[in-house]
Amino acid sequence: MKSISMKMVFIGVKQLICEDKIVEYLQSALSKKRYDHSIHVANKAVELAKIYGSDIHKARLAGLVHDCAKEMAKDELIYFIKLEGNEPDSVSLVEKELLHGPAAVYLCKNKFHIEDEEILSAVQFHTTGKANMSILDKIIYISDLIEVGRKFPEVEELRNLAIVDINSALIKSFDATISYIIQKRRMIHPDTINARNYLLRNLKNGDEK
Repeated sequence: MKSISMKMVFIGVKQLICEDKIVEYLQSALSKKRYDHSIHVANKAVELAKIYGSDIHKARLAGLVHDCAKEMAKDELIYFIKLEGNEPDSVSLVEKELLHGPAAVYLCKNKFHIEDEEILSAVQFHTTGKANMSILDKIIYISDLIEVGRKFPEVEELRNLAIVDINSALIKSFDATISYIIQKRRMIHPDTINARNYLLRNLKNGDEK
């Protein structure tokens, strides 16, 4: 098992987080494969944060916790979403794997004491994307797809593209995801369509950084 040295990280102006406690929880709550994935995403997120001028501590934390609810039962995921004061949308209720991002927000706040809105947004939308993604949203979304353990035909192309043009990497990933979902005759979450359309529109207008 990989060890991570003790780190105390400031999030915002008041929250102090012990990273070892987060890692301890992930090791107990996730399979080894999912835990390793979380470490890989955190490492990739830090790499991209350095390239794109994002906060590396936020990127690492968001990468670590993004899948903290991934292996929970559907009823548990819905319960945590409702505890946050939200109702699962109709697509996510059918496509269960879309529930773990929104559910993880509750765990981030109440288990890890993470209140930073940038981190919470990146965790919530790491599976679907959304319109007007922040740079941290983008980093976590693409890091989840291209971390070192991922293996699919387009992954090397996406890895190379992500370090020079994260917006183009996102569009390519949205295209591939939508095509895959259509082939599988499954439901596409509207947030993914909105994310792609927003990015394309703003890139065309020269507004997207």
